[in-house]
Amino acid sequence: MEIIGKPLNRVDAKEKVTGKAKYTGDLVDSHALIAKVLHSTIANGLVKSFDLIEAWKVPGVIDIVTCFDVPDYQFPTAGHPWSTEKKHQDIADRKLLNSRVRFYGDDIAAVIAENEIAAITAVRKIKVTYEQYEPLLSVEAAMQPGARPIHEEKPDNVVVHSSYEIGSFEQAIQEPGLIKTEGDYETPIVQHCHIENANSFAYMESGKIVIVSSTQIPHIVRRVCSQALGIGFGDIRIIKPYIGGGFGNKQDALTEPLNAYLTTRVGGRQVQLEYTREETFSCTRVRHAMKFHIESYVRKDGSLAARSVVAYSNQGAYASHAHALVANAVNGFRMMYPVGAIKGEAYTVYTNMPTAGAMRAYGIPQIGFALESHIDDIIAKTGFDPIGFRKQNMMKLGYVDPLTTITCHSTGLAECIDTGEQYLQFLKKRELYAKQTGPVRKGVGMAIFNYKTGVYPISLETSACRMLLNQDGSLQLQMGATEIGQGADTVFSMMAAQTVGLSVDKVHIISKQDTDVTPYDTGAYASRQTYVSGMAVKKTAQVFKAKILDYAGFMLKKDPVDLDIQDNFIVHKNKTEHLLSVGEVALESCYSLTNSHHIAAEETHHCTDNTYSFGVCFTEIEVDIPLCQIKVLDIINVHDSGIIINHQTAEGQIQGGMSMGLGYGLSEHLIFDQKTGRMLNDNLLDYKLMTALDTPDLHVSFVETQDPTGPYGNKALGEPPVIPVAPALRNALLNATGVAVNSIPLNPEKLFVAFENAGIIR
Repeated sequence: MEIIGKPLNRVDAKEKVTGKAKYTGDLVDSHALIAKVLHSTIANGLVKSFDLIEAWKVPGVIDIVTCFDVPDYQFPTAGHPWSTEKKHQDIADRKLLNSRVRFYGDDIAAVIAENEIAAITAVRKIKVTYEQYEPLLSVEAAMQPGARPIHEEKPDNVVVHSSYEIGSFEQAIQEPGLIKTEGDYETPIVQHCHIENANSFAYMESGKIVIVSSTQIPHIVRRVCSQALGIGFGDIRIIKPYIGGGFGNKQDALTEPLNAYLTTRVGGRQVQLEYTREETFSCTRVRHAMKFHIESYVRKDGSLAARSVVAYSNQGAYASHAHALVANAVNGFRMMYPVGAIKGEAYTVYTNMPTAGAMRAYGIPQIGFALESHIDDIIAKTGFDPIGFRKQNMMKLGYVDPLTTITCHSTGLAECIDTGEQYLQFLKKRELYAKQTGPVRKGVGMAIFNYKTGVYPISLETSACRMLLNQDGSLQLQMGATEIGQGADTVFSMMAAQTVGLSVDKVHIISKQDTDVTPYDTGAYASRQTYVSGMAVKKTAQVFKAKILDYAGFMLKKDPVDLDIQDNFIVHKNKTEHLLSVGEVALESCYSLTNSHHIAAEETHHCTDNTYSFGVCFTEIEVDIPLCQIKVLDIINVHDSGIIINHQTAEGQIQGGMSMGLGYGLSEHLIFDQKTGRMLNDNLLDYKLMTALDTPDLHVSFVETQDPTGPYGNKALGEPPVIPVAPALRNALLNATGVAVNSIPLNPEKLFVAFENAGIIR
């Protein structure tokens, strides 16, 4: 029975659309204490003292904790697999509450009270004395000679500086006749804007600290909490119920470490720590702002002779995922067009801005904008065909990256480009629109991408799965991998059903993760779960199926090698006659008086491979030059993500990513007071997300390739849809107006300056 590839409804759809699904906030006890955090009102300085007298007078206050009271442990927060090798460990640079203030909104104290009003009131009554320093809000300011160190361990404020060189760049650019193109490109700070804010509650039970949290990474959060409190892994239990989105923000430990400590302050009573939308904007994580300088040298035949990139990443106040993001970006620069000599250099820099962390596609939307904008700048300068130039120089099948050894095992990128071009009639329209005049013009643009699947070989990739046969012949499926809204539980259920031979309705997946009982998995990130965790499902299902057939063979007095499972029944291989139902096998195996055998399986997959997914975005826009506005008329993403497990959920994933990419390209950016470092648009009114009225019809197509390393021929899908949209929009603007705008978002303010500088408006 073929289940893989069918457009099945999500297994959690009914629970969610009827409101029965229980999220963290739904599970809080009505008698729980409420915690609120006091955030700093300066961006750079020291907390010298607190005046708590008025705060303690507020009725209902149970405890007040300041930065001078918490355990003296520095800990990391990033959702990376831990390593026993020091050089591969994340940077431990923050405490539960911090006396050294590093951004406007830093956590410096907390109040625990009987109710929310008391907690908020007490927080407002705390008086703080600061020693204040000048905020360093930009990479340039933080790297200035003599700038005050934000962390004493990094006196120059550079978290990490790295570089690589493939071939000899300086030698390659000496070749006669090369055409040089260079440019500077910039991407902004944006926020994830998941529906559910950062939220957790903590209590003590049987000597353990139990934390129920909206997190993508329950097993990693347990480790981080143990490091933050200086206690054993086994003394912490993390429970992850349904989660209202994360997009990478919840690939960090957020409220959990502090909340774990707060419950110990009140004798293990339940304490809820839920951030407001404003706190989620400014006090969790943001996407890194990055700046790139790119140089390219092209031969007259269109081949790239040499390229270089220098990248600067604004890390903000704390390390979080730190250099991994911009390192991934400059690696992506090399991988997309891996020809000629290539040189990359990257800096990650501490500033007094909100902490930057993981966000969908992990540095590749930033380099994707810079690189694909730069490619069209080369096209504009040389007159090369934009599709032919990309096809000539882009990654090909069999490519092995010289630094990571990640191999291109499959690619349908050329077919993706052809499909998108045919849909939009890109080349025909591009030529037509290049000749326009007048105040309202149209343009078309394109951008391609590649994306790795998981984090091997840079980090550990491991996942486990557990299956148990219920007495009715159904399957209990338990994963450490997390459903965060992306449809993971649905594809895991489909994988298990197909491999075992059951119908999907016979698979009961447990969506909640509990680190005391759930198999280990590092969590939802890096578009890894259908690839890495999917292989754990497949391996476990194969062992599980063999155990069912062994017992069926015992019941039928037949060799299990000759048996199979099809549509919930035991059959002879290559035949359809039903010999037994799986339910009959399950009942007998459990209750047999002579051979009771409980059928279960658990397997681990340690992934030691990786592969690339690919795709392209084509878009058509209309530009109103006097109004400085862009209207998207048409857009399509075409993806090679290997074999698509579920077309319905995959299409939804891509449409969601395209919508996020439209916001990144056209409207979203965080605004700060340049004197104080205070975020000015930390809410969903002033932060300009795309609305339904702003969003055009989002068209999606797939080119399916069979990737030999994926469990079912599949590879990365979740993150990539966001990558190519912003550069495609920018390149469409270039086609429409001849104006190259090298930073996003392409909002009216930015377009006015660009058009005025170009002389097309006055």
